[in-house]
Amino acid sequence: MLRSRLSRAAVPALCLVGLVLGACSTTTADRTSGWTPSKIYAEARDEMAAGAYDKAVVLLEKLEGRAAGTPLAQQAQLDKAYAHYKAAEPAQALATLDRFIKLHPASPALDYALYLKGLVNFNDDLGLFSQIIGQDLAERDQRAAKESFESFRELVTRFPQSSYTPDATQRMAYIVNALADYEVHVARYYFSRGAFVAAANRAQAALSDYSGAPAAEEALVILIQSYDALGMDRLRDDAKRILDRTYPNRINGRGGVRSRSNPWWRFW
Repeated sequence: MLRSRLSRAAVPALCLVGLVLGACSTTTADRTSGWTPSKIYAEARDEMAAGAYDKAVVLLEKLEGRAAGTPLAQQAQLDKAYAHYKAAEPAQALATLDRFIKLHPASPALDYALYLKGLVNFNDDLGLFSQIIGQDLAERDQRAAKESFESFRELVTRFPQSSYTPDATQRMAYIVNALADYEVHVARYYFSRGAFVAAANRAQAALSDYSGAPAAEEALVILIQSYDALGMDRLRDDAKRILDRTYPNRINGRGGVRSRSNPWWRFW
């Protein structure tokens, strides 16, 4: 009787052992087992060159663990962020870069980390969809653009001699102009809907926050038209004087249209 109970009790145990052994037999072997960190890095670079960014990320994560505490591990983090960026995974790229910047504030590659962080947000804000339909950056949500600007500004301020600074400076100028365009875009929308107070407020924001941007001329025009619609004659006339003084060469009362069909950033 006791032997019968033991036999029955052993059956589930044997089944469990069989399941465990079966699971072990199906586990994918680590092909990098026994590889040196240098070999893992070389393979990761090859995968990135071939456009296989998902495979490169896996190898770079392994490299981070095996080369922990070395410059190669830091390089693996940066390359992993770049691979995420190229794979259109901005959230993962930014998380990796934030971790790198926090852990390695004195790294000689910090300027690159800041540049790449700005670039990720810059391109995330543009987005593939906006390129397909021809939508301008000024017509999109501006959070990513502002974060991109902050990363570039930190780079330019802390590393004025960096090789990445000239390009970052150009992108900062574009972002400022685009943010001004955004305010004018919203002001134009409100004006077309008859919301003249809101239109005047957004036009005023463009003028005060982004002084000197090309969109300032249209902002003044919208401001004048909004004040006129509201019956605020004195404010309208003041804005008109500023417009005439600031843009004395306006043609037929309207400024030239700035072409944006081929902005410089599309070629990067």
